[in-house]
Amino acid sequence: MIRLNHVSYYYEDSEALHDISFEIKAGEAVCLLGPNGCGKSTLLRLLCGLLEPAEGSYTFDGEAIDRKAMRNGAFSKRFHQRVGFVFQDSEVQLFCPTVFDEVAFGPRQMGLSEEDVAKRANDCLSLLGIEDFGDRQPYHLSGGEKKKVAIAATLALNPEVLVLDEPMNGLDPKTERWLTSFITRLHEAGKTLITSTHDLELAGKISQRALLFSSDHVIAADRDTPSVLEDKELLRQVELID
Repeated sequence: MIRLNHVSYYYEDSEALHDISFEIKAGEAVCLLGPNGCGKSTLLRLLCGLLEPAEGSYTFDGEAIDRKAMRNGAFSKRFHQRVGFVFQDSEVQLFCPTVFDEVAFGPRQMGLSEEDVAKRANDCLSLLGIEDFGDRQPYHLSGGEKKKVAIAATLALNPEVLVLDEPMNGLDPKTERWLTSFITRLHEAGKTLITSTHDLELAGKISQRALLFSSDHVIAADRDTPSVLEDKELLRQVELID
């Protein structure tokens, strides 16, 4: 489903990704592991079509994802329906006056009838356990509640691929446990999951495969998650453990 071929990306004169190549099949649960600043968030934005490789190529389901493709309104709309992104900071993607409007925004952009929009939005609110939040303002919610709204808004598009950037950032332990279980259930339901984290315990719970990044922005390992987590020397080399 996803193929990167010798991809590099730069911020002005600073390299964020160096010669990255890998494939992800439909239905996989993949975790991007690595220290802060290694390029995980940049890679996720690239996978979601928010950034374009400076070098190399990215194809999704056999189609090139580049500036030309994303400038095509119909193609871009279809792509963003298939690949959902939950930002590390939930406030970045919350902009509507009420929680219901937030979750309904995507389906409305898809051109669904208001009846279908309401059904899909209410189903997602119920799935996340926030069905009583519909009339509330997102900005008055707790960090964990905002995360649930952001996930509900993303799932309202029914994406095939769900991309999560440091999903446990700023959450309390109870919400972390809930979200870990929820991510696992999404994968069991057939979603392709791509999650970035530096939390080794979380990676072991939610992924089958780990892409381990080093501080010099390259992939140091691409293996099944248990074997990566057991390789203490490699984890020391990439500065994930002391």
